[in-house]
Amino acid sequence: MGIKYQCNDCGKKYDPKKRVLRCTCGGMLNIEDRTLSFLKEEINKNEWSLFRYIKSMPFDSNFSLWKDITMGEGMTGIVPYDNNNPNLLVKMDYMMPTLSFKDRGAAVLIAKAKELGVKKVIQDSSGNAGNAIAAYAKRAGIECEIYVPEGTSAKKIKMISSHGAKVNLVPGTREDTARAALDAVLKGKAFYASHVYNPFFYEGTKTYAYEVLEQLNGDLPETIVVPVGNGTLLLGAYYGFREMLDLGWIDKLPRFIAVQAEGCAPIYEAFIKEETDTKAVVSIETKAEGIAIANPLRGKQILSAIRETGGIVITAPEKEISNARQRLAEKGFYVEATTAATFAGYFDYIKDNPIKGKVLIPLCGAGLKSDK
Repeated sequence: MGIKYQCNDCGKKYDPKKRVLRCTCGGMLNIEDRTLSFLKEEINKNEWSLFRYIKSMPFDSNFSLWKDITMGEGMTGIVPYDNNNPNLLVKMDYMMPTLSFKDRGAAVLIAKAKELGVKKVIQDSSGNAGNAIAAYAKRAGIECEIYVPEGTSAKKIKMISSHGAKVNLVPGTREDTARAALDAVLKGKAFYASHVYNPFFYEGTKTYAYEVLEQLNGDLPETIVVPVGNGTLLLGAYYGFREMLDLGWIDKLPRFIAVQAEGCAPIYEAFIKEETDTKAVVSIETKAEGIAIANPLRGKQILSAIRETGGIVITAPEKEISNARQRLAEKGFYVEATTAATFAGYFDYIKDNPIKGKVLIPLCGAGLKSDK
């Protein structure tokens, strides 16, 4: 197939085997624009993982190593929030092998790394993505090193190390952690399995959209509410729905509502100022550590995707996160604070802005992984 990277800004293309991180112009890399040929009848309904959509993914046609890597990730349930809210649906992405939606991207990215002959990967994370990459790398027989902020949940650190990955605790901010990992990659130590830089990760998170269409028998929710830090799930879901629109499977995109932490909201700030790209902000401590990203590198793409769907960006009141988490637990959903923040933002917004039609919100991470 010979899939290439393509710069989001200037369009220049690169061979993934060259392990380029960014374009020479500074732009972030996507998977190149390509005409996708994928019929609904080609969904592999005998495969109970997200690889049932492998025809939509950028692998060589004879690639089969994914069968040794998958752990049945994906195909998570969609259920009503409760019996009194039939139009409010939740997708239970915390019911994954490593207990977060990041398994979607990790499974596909590590499978691609295996196809490229990678022997070692490095990644930086606030916890969930690192755990997912560590687990799938171990399964693929690829050495792994994960960089996390020193304040990361001890439970997440223990899970990462249990998969055999080397864990590096980095003092300072989430951005300091990213710089430390990037420095190690630039010194030639390993392949950068980044859920921010590497566009193959989004080829996994886009399966969220394919599943929603299939599981709801084509009756898409009008609105999808998504927590946004680096935009891993939002961009992936957008790409999936965009592909299905181009394929003629759907006739319009659902509207995206992006939720940011009140104390770290660069995408929200750019959106309300009608700017096309984000500017770095000073992050205030928040319970929603998974979306506390002060300088999202794909901010331009995130803003563009939200606006194309007619969506908006809102913030989650910090004081309401714990209440939202308890409220979810009382419905049977034990989630970590970042997921609770999504609901805190949503419930705060609809007080003055009722939403018509079906709404879907992901349950992104399990509460068992959180110390807070």
